[in-house]
Amino acid sequence: MAKFDLHIHSNYSDGSDSIKTLLDKILNAGIKIFALTDHDTVAGCGEMKNLLPKGIDFIEGTELTCKTDNLSCHILGFNVDCTNPILLSLIEKGKQLRKQKLDTRVNYLKEVHKIDLTSEETEWLYSRNSVVKTHLANILVNRGLAKDNIEAMRKYLDDCKTGNTKFSIKEAIHAIKSAGGIPVWAHPLGGEGETHDTKEIFLSKLETMKKYGIEGLECYYSRYNDSESNFLANCAKRNNLLISGGSDYHGTNKNIPLGRLNSVGKYIDSAQISVLNPLLHSKI
Repeated sequence: MAKFDLHIHSNYSDGSDSIKTLLDKILNAGIKIFALTDHDTVAGCGEMKNLLPKGIDFIEGTELTCKTDNLSCHILGFNVDCTNPILLSLIEKGKQLRKQKLDTRVNYLKEVHKIDLTSEETEWLYSRNSVVKTHLANILVNRGLAKDNIEAMRKYLDDCKTGNTKFSIKEAIHAIKSAGGIPVWAHPLGGEGETHDTKEIFLSKLETMKKYGIEGLECYYSRYNDSESNFLANCAKRNNLLISGGSDYHGTNKNIPLGRLNSVGKYIDSAQISVLNPLLHSKI
């Protein structure tokens, strides 16, 4: 079966690769089915479609950053209509929320750490489609203030309180479905650098996510071992949820290879990924 990766980021959000560079790497990796899932934007999907060669299945997507009460999560939206007004309205709202968060962090660096950004740095940050903490951290690394963006975030930004600037889970899932997409819970046990939830905590969260209308789980993920993936896949089947898999590739901003769908690099057969059936069927 074809090699695939349904969780990939470009420099339209917090990945390091341009669309052209990213596509070249995807083709060189032998990936035949992939989704572009930049944070809180679909801006790169049009460019990707224009560059796409024949024989590759491309799925337009996004990854929405959400929080309702004490439940924080990321929701992947697959096969969305990138011109849908409800989705675009939510994305514009997110852009304004991220700008507020960026304002807070820039002021925090100045007031607490006595770090003033240059006009060029500020202009670059505010020009981004989806600016995140990683962008600020990379500036600090380039200045020699930290060895990498993880250290920069921990040293200079983790104590900065920005308040809740995330979407609600309900509005995110509604926007994805309104755009004809499939909402899938990304890395549901915990993402990059996060402590993985216990089975009991996950199952409690899953009941809440089901009430909001989640339709799938990202069971195969670059930081999950076989036991975790099997547990998630079994949960998905028991709850009639679709099964997805993706690396969470960010280029040089995260040490994750394209196509890596588990913690040991073992091949995952695309036949195990039930979300591909409705995604690819819709292209026929």
